[in-house]
Amino acid sequence: MREVKELETNGHGFNLKVEEDGEIKKMLVAAEAEKEKEMVSAGSTFLSLLATKDRDFLLSPSGTQVKISELRSKVIGIYFSANWYAPCKKFTQVLVSVYKQFSRYYTSGFEIVFVSSDEDSEAFAAYRASMPWLAIPFSDLETKKALNQRFNVEGIPCLVVLQPNNNKDDDAIVYDGVELVYRYGVEAFPFTKERLEKLREEEREKHEKQTLKDLLTNSNRDFVFGHSTMEKVPVNSLTGKTIGLFFSAKWCVPGLKFTSKLISVYQKIKQGLVSGEDFEIVYVSSDNGEMEFEGYFQSMPWLALPFGDPNAKNLRKYFDIRGIPSLVILGPDGKTLSKQGRNLICLYKENAYPFTRARMEALERQMDEEAKRLPKSKHHEGHHHELSLVSEGTGGGPYICCECDEQGHGWAYQCLECGYEVHPNCVRTVEDSQTS
Repeated sequence: MREVKELETNGHGFNLKVEEDGEIKKMLVAAEAEKEKEMVSAGSTFLSLLATKDRDFLLSPSGTQVKISELRSKVIGIYFSANWYAPCKKFTQVLVSVYKQFSRYYTSGFEIVFVSSDEDSEAFAAYRASMPWLAIPFSDLETKKALNQRFNVEGIPCLVVLQPNNNKDDDAIVYDGVELVYRYGVEAFPFTKERLEKLREEEREKHEKQTLKDLLTNSNRDFVFGHSTMEKVPVNSLTGKTIGLFFSAKWCVPGLKFTSKLISVYQKIKQGLVSGEDFEIVYVSSDNGEMEFEGYFQSMPWLALPFGDPNAKNLRKYFDIRGIPSLVILGPDGKTLSKQGRNLICLYKENAYPFTRARMEALERQMDEEAKRLPKSKHHEGHHHELSLVSEGTGGGPYICCECDEQGHGWAYQCLECGYEVHPNCVRTVEDSQTS
């Protein structure tokens, strides 16, 4: 005689009295297999890239093995990085902080998988020791190569974010995770299109409504420092002026170099102002201490936020300042004209004022006309290959001049063999015979 028994649901939806026989057992096995199949299918397309025929696990921070199948329902960040590259180490510190906040504030799963470009296993181990997330074993070169190819990784650091249950849809892949983490931090989670569009819309609205007072003052301070830390200049007195927010620090060698150039340009702009116009710069410090700040600020003929003021940190985040020196230009209405002020100063010097779109377009046209009179190629004494004149449309675009270490844009003399680039006015021409 066959027994009759009540089966628990066990997540399969069964809650009825049935005869326990071979058919029911088959049904349960089939249901379990189907559920497993669905779970695997939901994340198999990209999760399978993390595994090999002989490895179905990742390494935890402690070195233990974590099954890749445990990531199926999680948002996954694939992090391409290396300890030998300073921007990677800098971003890793930011990502660790954000990752811990994710874990603290969100119940939805988020995991990061480190894909190493380190030079050896010792460097890999040392770098991974700073990371609280999972990693591809260093010895698995094939998986690392496959992931780089699949996601078309052209530079590091790179953070690619994948959504659970959506991994077959390439449109759901977020390739600019580094930028999003820098810009939005923990607020970027869960990195869906809807969430990111909402953040960008909020950012656009905030920038459209920004005022000089909102940017530079807080409940405890309505002034900036004048040419000494004893002089207080009301922020209201800056209303209606074109303002440059200068992000730098005394310890930053490129910052010191650019400061001398900016002082010269600042003074020439001030001298050339016509009635009804005015220009001012406000220093936003990243100095390591107040004495360092004061020593650096004393060399500047403009204004500054007090050292350690909370607005400084807020401004760096608000304008997405990734490195210093940086110069953000605000128009007389308090709205942002350009976040590329350093580039514009290097390209056009005092002629860049008043930094409006119309002014930039006129200067670009002028540069194009001047480029027509330049030689198509030159030999530069600082490089052993011939340099060719290129524009943005023929291989130019934004670059760092290898001669003066400053930003450039548009026209450049470029080495087509190795990518060496210099501003047209930085080329020191030599005779062909001297380069042979």
